[in-house]
Amino acid sequence: MELLLDLHPDAYPLEGFRRRQLLDWVYGQGAGTFDAMTNLPAATRQELEQTYLLNPFRLIETVRSADGSVKYLFTLQDGRQMEAVYMPYLDRKTICVSTMVGCPARCAFCATGAMGFGRNLTPGEIVGQVLAVAGGEDIAPREIRNLVFMGMGEAMLNYDNTMLAARILLHPGALGMSKRRVTLSTVGIARGIRRLAAEDDLGIKLAISLHAPDEETRKRIIPTGQVNSIEEIMSAAREYQDVTGRRITMEYTMLRGINDHLWQAKLLAELLRGLVSHVNLIPMNPWPGSDFESSTEEQIQAFYDLLEARGVDVSVRRSRGRDAGAACGQLALKRPNAHSGGAA
Repeated sequence: MELLLDLHPDAYPLEGFRRRQLLDWVYGQGAGTFDAMTNLPAATRQELEQTYLLNPFRLIETVRSADGSVKYLFTLQDGRQMEAVYMPYLDRKTICVSTMVGCPARCAFCATGAMGFGRNLTPGEIVGQVLAVAGGEDIAPREIRNLVFMGMGEAMLNYDNTMLAARILLHPGALGMSKRRVTLSTVGIARGIRRLAAEDDLGIKLAISLHAPDEETRKRIIPTGQVNSIEEIMSAAREYQDVTGRRITMEYTMLRGINDHLWQAKLLAELLRGLVSHVNLIPMNPWPGSDFESSTEEQIQAFYDLLEARGVDVSVRRSRGRDAGAACGQLALKRPNAHSGGAA
C-alpha cells in the first residue's frame, strides 16, 4: 500500500476542490485517519483507505525535557526506529528531523554513528515527523515554521528523497514553510553541495558539519573525510555561495583535547576567509559509551574569542533537551535492533 505522504501535493489523488480539501486535512489539520475527513464523500474516504497508508509510524514515544524540548522516537511500519526533536522557543517552533535510520557517515562522536546504517527514509517518513510532532504537541502542523534536516542520517546521501520532502514542506498547499527557515545539514558531501546549489526553485539554507579545520583531525573523527577532503568541501561551499549568494553555516562540535586547540581556531579562521559564513560552536552532547567529552567552558570561550577577533561571525549553540537524551541517536541506540528492523 502506498504512503500518501510520499506524494508531491500536485500528485495527490482527487481533483480540484476535493484535492485541496484532502491537502488541508493532511497538512492543515493533521488528520490521522481518512474517516476524520468528514467533508469528503464516504465513498471517496473508503477508496482512499483501501489505496493509501496515511500514517508512516506504528508507534510514537516521547521524552520531555525540562527546557521544553521533546524527543520523539518513531517506530516505522517495518519496525525500524528513528528520532526527531521538537524545540519550542518564544518566537518560533522548530523541529529537527531525520532523513535515515542510523547513519553511514559514522562520525566518531555521534550516537547515531554508533548505530550504523539502517536505511533511507522515504519523503513521507521525513514529512510525517512534522505531522506527528504537531499532533503530539496539540498544535496545527503549519504552526511549525522552522525545520532543520539535522537529525539522524546524512541528508546528502538520501538526496532525492530529502529534496522531495523539502518541496512538500515548502509547497503552499502542504506546510507552506519559508525557504529561509529550512536548513539542510551535511557532514561535507561535496557532490551533494554542488547539486543543492543547482536546485534553483528550492532556496533552502545549507549547514556544513566541519568539526575540524585540519585533515588529520577530521579524518580521525569523521570517516567520510577520507573521501571528501577539506579542500574539496570548501571548494564546493564557495561554488554554492557563488551560485546562490546565500550564507553558509559551519557546525563545529567542541571535543575536549581533539579539535578545540587555539591553533585550530586560527586555521579555521583562515579557512573561512572570503566566505560569507557563520560558525556554530556546539558543546558536545554526551552519551553513554562515547569516547569523547565536551570542551570546557573556558576553552570554548577562548576558541570563540579568537575566531571573533579574526573577523569570524561566530556563536555558541547550546544543546537543548540533554535530560531527554536529545543528542541524535541516543534513544534509538538503547534499542539494539532498532536499525535492523527487529524493534517492536
